[in-house]
Amino acid sequence: MQTHVVIIGGGYGGLRVIESLAKHPNITLTLIDKHPYHYLQTEAYGYIAGRFDIRDIAIDLEQWCHGFEKGVSFVHERAHVIDYQSKKLQTDTKEISFDYLVIATGAQTNFFSFIEGLREHSHGIKKLERAYKFRQKFEDLIYKQIQHKIPLQEEINLAIGGAGLSGVEVAAEMANSIHTYAKTIGERTRKIKIHLIDASETILPGMSSFIIKNTHARLQELGVEIHTNTFIASLDKEFIYFKDGSKLHYHFMIFTGGIKAANFTHCIDGTKNKAEQLLPNEYLNIGERSDIFAIGDCVAIRDSKGEILPPTAQVAEKSAEYVAQNILDRLYNKEPKVFDAKVSGVFVALGGNYAVGEMFGFIKVKGYLAFLLKKAITYAYYLGLHLRINTGYKNRIQTMKKRG
Repeated sequence: MQTHVVIIGGGYGGLRVIESLAKHPNITLTLIDKHPYHYLQTEAYGYIAGRFDIRDIAIDLEQWCHGFEKGVSFVHERAHVIDYQSKKLQTDTKEISFDYLVIATGAQTNFFSFIEGLREHSHGIKKLERAYKFRQKFEDLIYKQIQHKIPLQEEINLAIGGAGLSGVEVAAEMANSIHTYAKTIGERTRKIKIHLIDASETILPGMSSFIIKNTHARLQELGVEIHTNTFIASLDKEFIYFKDGSKLHYHFMIFTGGIKAANFTHCIDGTKNKAEQLLPNEYLNIGERSDIFAIGDCVAIRDSKGEILPPTAQVAEKSAEYVAQNILDRLYNKEPKVFDAKVSGVFVALGGNYAVGEMFGFIKVKGYLAFLLKKAITYAYYLGLHLRINTGYKNRIQTMKKRG
């Protein structure tokens, strides 16, 4: 008898669930996503600054699913309603039954309502389309500089609200790109300033002193203007206004200062926090349902000590691997273990061939070596996706030939 596992969300966690379960012949899998692509959000910093192309950060989900020999299908629709009693899910056009359901819908930028004008005048990077629009704005600015369409005396301020991991990586990569463009644009690049703004006392709040210290030094070396203990009161199309009464004239702004769960969590029965993230039990189940799980950024995940784990791709994948094993344990009448995971390490990309990182709590690296380690980790993930994509492409070609 086949067990049907439905996964909502084609992010890091959703794909890892499928990778973990697809090899079991008695399990069929259905992936549902409103987008037809998987977005490698961890690489957004390089895409925005022009270092990566669209092919480096997005892959086709349907073709990826075709990369498995059998038992994996993709539904490119929105999920709307869960019928808990009948164990059915309603999408735009379908009613899909499930034995187990995994909610992996991710998160979106939280444009705080108490900052007037934030949503209207800034860009997030949690969604591919927003990263794409910001890249266009950045490239348009460089184009205008090359064309001498911006007066030489005019200072150009690019603002990044939020000095967490995403904000720091975007600031560093953009600043490094500007240094690179100096070889063609010349002195005009001196008028382009990157401003990194955060209300916290330091950049990268919650990270180790080693990472904070070396990241701060690298950002200063790149010419990034760092504003900590700085509270944004409001924005209009020309100025960012701070609570201390000062203001900053800016050309455009990225906001990475907060996240909230994707909108799908609104239709799920279960306890949520202020960021609308689901609060699961120790088995990552939602409510009292042992057949419904939540993983990744749409859920507030805690370790065995009760500490909240950061909303990163690494945590999404670890929670996905756990849920896959939990499902297998239940299928084979084994008692599932309580979820317990910790962050194995963190790497911060800091422009060009430079990074800072820690692994396993005691290995500390910076500079080119850290860049190589981060690149190796990213490449391994990227290669796995593309091997699956290539297989999917070949499988589809063979299927089309058989049909005629």
